[in-house]
Amino acid sequence: MSSTTSHFVVLAEFHLKEGQVPAFLALAHNDANESLANEEGCLAFDVLTPEGSDNLVVLHEVYRDRAAFEHHMQMPHYAPFKEGSEPLLADEPKVRFFYTATRPE
Repeated sequence: MSSTTSHFVVLAEFHLKEGQVPAFLALAHNDANESLANEEGCLAFDVLTPEGSDNLVVLHEVYRDRAAFEHHMQMPHYAPFKEGSEPLLADEPKVRFFYTATRPE
């Protein structure tokens, strides 16, 4: 990969209701597995649980570009994640978008 290649990165933080982490993890892992298997533009999809936080899950997703992420949200496996996770959330997810920074020459 060239040092000038930039990818579209999504960091999404989900604060979950007490006792809902296992159900959320099942949905998130399914979405991650399907994305990696069926979306050419999905380069990485990690489901993370931060140290010291019992009800927080972070999704780290890397896409070829923003269009690949937009495509991800239209895939059949995304709707069950989106709809299934909503009742598990303690509040609105915090979603941030990034581009990988290129190293200066």
